Amino acid sequence: MRTFEVLCIGETMVMVTPISGGHLDGDSQYILRPGGAESNVALILAALGHDVAWAGYLGADPFGAIICSELRAASVDISAVIRTSDFPTGVYFKDPHPEGTSVYYYRAGSAASTMGPGSFSELHGTTPRAIHLSGITAAISVSCRELLNEFIFNRVLGEALVSFDVNHRPALWGDRDPAFELLELAQASDVVFVGLDEASALWGVSSAEEVREVIDKPSTLVVKDGGIEAVSFSPDEVARVPAKRVKILDPVGAGDAFAAGWLSGMLRGSNAVERLSLGHLAASRVLASTTDAPQRSDSDVFSANLLGDRFQQGRAIRHTRDW
Repeated sequence: MRTFEVLCIGETMVMVTPISGGHLDGDSQYILRPGGAESNVALILAALGHDVAWAGYLGADPFGAIICSELRAASVDISAVIRTSDFPTGVYFKDPHPEGTSVYYYRAGSAASTMGPGSFSELHGTTPRAIHLSGITAAISVSCRELLNEFIFNRVLGEALVSFDVNHRPALWGDRDPAFELLELAQASDVVFVGLDEASALWGVSSAEEVREVIDKPSTLVVKDGGIEAVSFSPDEVARVPAKRVKILDPVGAGDAFAAGWLSGMLRGSNAVERLSLGHLAASRVLASTTDAPQRSDSDVFSANLLGDRFQQGRAIRHTRDW
C-alpha cells in the first residue's frame, strides 16, 4: 500500500440535509453527503492539494456507496475502507432553524462501531507524515478505543505525527469516563486540538493556559475559544490569533475544518501564527455554509481563498518554559 501525507481513521456517516435549508419536517427533498470528523478533515486536506487517505468501516449498503463515491471523487484515497453486509452505515440528519442546527444521529450498531485492534493491519508499517484521529472514535465502542490505542500508544505507523482532536461527545460515552480516557489519549499524542468549552466540561478549566497545565505532554496543543481566538502552545512559543468574523449559517464541522487548515499549514512548513490563521479561514468557510466540508463544486475556490496571502494578524511569544 502506498504512503500518504495524511491518514485519517474514524466513522463516516451519511449526512441528510434539507435542500431548501429549512426544517426537516417542512421539506420533501434532501441531499445526502458524507459526514464524519475524520473524513471532513480528509476532504478539506484533499481540497487544499494534499495526498490524503481515509479508512473506516461502512455497510455494504447504498449509504456506504454514497460515501465511497463522494470521497473518491474528491481525491481522497479509500483503498483501506472495509465494507460489511453484517452492519449498516450510520446516518444523521441536520435540521436547520433560525436558532441553530439540531442534529439527529442513528449510529448505534453501525459498521464503524465494530472497528477494533487489527482492523487496518495492512496500514501498519506505512509512513504517512501524520495520522489524524478523534475522541469520537474512542467513544463509539470499547473496541474502537482499542483501535486508537494501536495508533496512539503502540505507534504502528512508526514516526508518523499523531494528531488528535478531543471532539467530546457526551451522549456517546454511556457509563465510561470520558475525562480520563480522552486525557489519556491526548497526553500520548503529538498534536492535540480541543475547544475551551469542552475542556471546561471535561476537566473544569477556564482558560487556554489552564488547559495546557492539564494537557502538558504533547509537543503542540491548540485550544480553540469559539469566536474569540485560538491559542497554540509548543515547547518554545505561545501563538494567539483572533477568530475570523463571519455570519454563521451552521457551526457543525467547523472544528474539523480548523484542524484541517492547521494541519495543512504544518505540512507546508508555515509558522505558528500562519497555521492558526489557516485554521480560522477553513473554519470560517464551513461556518458560512450548510455543509461540513467543501463540495467538489467549490473546492478550487476554497483552496484559493485559504492559500492566498490572507493571513490574519496574530502574535507569537517565544519563551523558555518547559511545558
